[in-house]
Amino acid sequence: MAMKASLQLRVGTQLTMTPQLQQAIALLQLSTLDLRQEIQQAMESNPMLELEEGFGEQAVAETPEDDWSSEIPAELSTDSDWSDTYQDLGAPAGGGEGPDFERQAEGQSLRGHLAWQLAMTDLEPRQQQIAESLVDAVDDAGYLAQPLDEIRDGLRRQGLDGLRSREVEQVLLRLQQFEPTGVFARDLRECLMLQLATLPDDTPLLPQARRLVRQFLEALAGDDRRLLKRRLGLDDDDLETVIALVRSLDPRPGSAFSSVDSDYVIPDLVARHDSRGWKIELNPDALPRLRIQPDYAALIRRADKSQDNQFLKDHLQEARWLLKSLSSRNDTLLRVGREIMARQLDFLEQGEEAMKPLILADIAQAVEMHESTISRVTTQKYIHTPRGVFELKYFFSSHVGGNGEGDAHSSTAIRARIRKLIQEEPPRKPLSDSKLVALLDEAGIQVARRTVAKYREAMGIPSSSERKRLR
Repeated sequence: MAMKASLQLRVGTQLTMTPQLQQAIALLQLSTLDLRQEIQQAMESNPMLELEEGFGEQAVAETPEDDWSSEIPAELSTDSDWSDTYQDLGAPAGGGEGPDFERQAEGQSLRGHLAWQLAMTDLEPRQQQIAESLVDAVDDAGYLAQPLDEIRDGLRRQGLDGLRSREVEQVLLRLQQFEPTGVFARDLRECLMLQLATLPDDTPLLPQARRLVRQFLEALAGDDRRLLKRRLGLDDDDLETVIALVRSLDPRPGSAFSSVDSDYVIPDLVARHDSRGWKIELNPDALPRLRIQPDYAALIRRADKSQDNQFLKDHLQEARWLLKSLSSRNDTLLRVGREIMARQLDFLEQGEEAMKPLILADIAQAVEMHESTISRVTTQKYIHTPRGVFELKYFFSSHVGGNGEGDAHSSTAIRARIRKLIQEEPPRKPLSDSKLVALLDEAGIQVARRTVAKYREAMGIPSSSERKRLR
């Protein structure tokens, strides 16, 4: 799982970022379980690394600061606008009854990840219905498994009169900007072209790579290099570069996502309350702590340029970058986690009914990072609170209309209110959806009956007539 996740990120970022920044961002995306595997592999392959009791970059100061190590900056930013590698997501949902779903139930399946991005994207109701059908049609590899004409016809039967193929294609183009890069493609050629489209225009031999994918994939599959050289006008070295670029792309962009949820998670953050208020801290037991092996580091002080000493220098440099990347990951995660929980303190105090509306753009603006970065920081990262362990994504929830005076409520809070009202209803006279709408309206929450029905069904609560019969 870990290697798949890091490989997926490398697909989009190679040739656009330094390997060190690429590593820092890859580590940021990994879950704690996956990162543990990466750290273990790093320790097995790098003799300069060993376990340390403390947390962070211990023993780095013990190593000599030669010219070859001076390129490691004091601060390593893991934030990126991803304009070189990923198209930005659409504007986040604003007011009104925006799309919503139970994120904890969907876990880290590919469709759950796509649906979460969709919930944070501003679409018209008609476009939203089209987008939901497209998400449903994505297979586990990330491809659109159903022809657009069939999707269009199905939507027409659902009541979208006059729907044209062009409308469906326009929404598809919007969704093809989602991550992982290459998702929603209709075939391999389109999947690879979507990934190539995210690379900067000055990527070496990018036009030739695009032409190879567009016209000569069959020749590449047959390893007909003579044909490729002649048709692309390349010599042997340039052809190797083009082929390497194409083969670095991911033909199954959805494969990094699990089709089932894991019941075992390790919290990355811990929320505690003391006399001074709430504290959000890193979980000290989440990851093994590393340091530079001091005995090997002492050997680096030798002035000779032997092959063995250069071997140690190279591994020392790799170890220093790994420690810096881990430290940057922790700093970014803590900063984002604290900002999220600062806006959801009412949840910690009162529970789900006090959950505030929150979207990616709110946190991105507050911490001065890009929405794509916030998406990665909150995916598969968990916080332990007195109310349970939650994925950071859980605290994002779309705005649902209030009382017309600028008030708005989160969909999570509304679901909690509906659940509480049903739990307290008279056993012989269950509340209908219309009655629930009226009671919510009295509390200043204006939602449509179909929205109440959708939330009730998502929580697995039967209708009023069924509840009466069951009792």
